Amino acid sequence: MAKNTKLAYLQMPKIKKKERHFVLVLIASFLIPAVRLLFKLVPKGQEKLPKSGAYVLVSNHVTNVDPLAMAYFVYVVLKRAPHFLAKGNLFKNPLVGGLLRAAGQIPVYRGGQRNDEPLRAAHAFLDAGHCISIFPEGTLTRDPELWPMRGKTGAVRLALETNVPVYPVAHWGSEQVLPQYGSKFRPGFWKPVHMIVGDEIDLSKYRNKKLTPAEVYEATALVMSRITELVSQLRGTVAPAELWDPAQHGQSEVGNFKKKAKR
Repeated sequence: MAKNTKLAYLQMPKIKKKERHFVLVLIASFLIPAVRLLFKLVPKGQEKLPKSGAYVLVSNHVTNVDPLAMAYFVYVVLKRAPHFLAKGNLFKNPLVGGLLRAAGQIPVYRGGQRNDEPLRAAHAFLDAGHCISIFPEGTLTRDPELWPMRGKTGAVRLALETNVPVYPVAHWGSEQVLPQYGSKFRPGFWKPVHMIVGDEIDLSKYRNKKLTPAEVYEATALVMSRITELVSQLRGTVAPAELWDPAQHGQSEVGNFKKKAKR
């Protein structure tokens, strides 16, 4: 019985014929005013993105406000439908899970379980010409100064397997609205969340071939370096020479690592 319940709340979304369909427009009509009260998005470089067709957006992940900023960017600025690979626990609530699924969000497993089904769903969205937004770090950064940390390979694998372009997107300012793993919102429609889109990441070296694990990690490191360069531009400071690696610092890969450290 428990297994069926788990499968039910992790059910994959269905692809609609129209990218910005009625349900998505309805949900957006409520969320857009709320987001505008939380912060002011200041985008730059969006003209680099294709007007239509499939591609993967990869971005840094600082606070839990970031998905709202990215969704707002994709829907309002790009006039596209935002699709995310979101943690499965968000789908446990029938109402929230139903809305997320209806809006085309893809639940993923945590805790070492295989994500074959979610990846197939992401493939299907890209095959249908949609764009997918991914935070390659897989969770909020563990870097003490909130710089991007080491990325996971899922975003690169997805882009290479579907042969779609990858564009880096960096943002900075969401931490002023909601601190990392904080619970107190500090909203303000005047608070800027700056966002910048970079040039397409050149992954030609890794396309149309069977990659070794080392090459997949190399491609992932390239993606994270491009994101970090953009974050550095927004912050106006030099990024660390090496990306933060949670494993080297004894930190958990998922969950609130700050809370766990206090136990």
